Amino acid sequence: MTLLTIFTPAYNRAHTLPRTYLSLLAQDCKDFIWLIIDDGSTDETEELVKNWQTKDNGFEIQYIYKENGGMHTAHNTAYENIHTELNVCIDSDDCLAPGAVKKILKKWEEVRGKGYAGLIGLDADSQGRVIGRGFNKSLKETTLTGYYAAGGAGDKKLVYRTDVINQYPPYPVFEDEKYVALAYKYRLIDQDYKLVVIDEVLCNVEYQEDGSTGTMWKQYVTNPKGFAFWRKVCMQYPMSRKRLFVDCIHYVSSSILADNKKFLVESPEKILTLLAIPFGVALTFQVKRKAANIS
Repeated sequence: MTLLTIFTPAYNRAHTLPRTYLSLLAQDCKDFIWLIIDDGSTDETEELVKNWQTKDNGFEIQYIYKENGGMHTAHNTAYENIHTELNVCIDSDDCLAPGAVKKILKKWEEVRGKGYAGLIGLDADSQGRVIGRGFNKSLKETTLTGYYAAGGAGDKKLVYRTDVINQYPPYPVFEDEKYVALAYKYRLIDQDYKLVVIDEVLCNVEYQEDGSTGTMWKQYVTNPKGFAFWRKVCMQYPMSRKRLFVDCIHYVSSSILADNKKFLVESPEKILTLLAIPFGVALTFQVKRKAANIS
């Protein structure tokens, strides 16, 4: 039985998706399913994938088209349609690292049945340089929140049990918005489960200028309800006291941008949010200025 689904949300990425496909073809273990969630693409993504489906790839390719709703809604659709024990997201401009599938399945075989939510591995750039910080050699298990609270940095590759990921609510959808932090589900999972550290590069990433990372300031302006929601979750499950106040500042700013006059009443940390208002107002001006400079 196939244990792993690799899912890829894609929106107008016909020009980058082939390198993801080639990285899967190059795997020395092809015991996985590749699920592409097409988030309303208007380019040649569908034709590309359907052509690949006719080939003898060594692994099954599944394709689902949906109306454009943003990355988090593509993740919702993926989780509704994954039936394997494990899943991992590889973005449409990224490559699965050589040998990654074999490494994931080998590590999972070692820890399967021990109550973990999944695995946490490394992302690297196209030259193999680890994104952010690696893991301490003594670190065998952690939560994602705990990793960052201890000084960790940079995106990490997360392999989750599908039954665990589906224990928690789907990403919310806000009218006229297309962004909610993917970390929402991960933060909830961190309250109940740990991840096993796999000190290996599992994915080679390349950030696109028009991707969510490259346009974050504009995202703050166009998706304020989604960001305010995420900051409330961060206040409920804080990474640290210092980070808690930073989240309050961002919550104030996003609430101003969303024109939510009830933000203080709705805050899980009312006193800290009140103290954060002057800083949140200042941040709002900065966000608007930065967003205006993004073409």
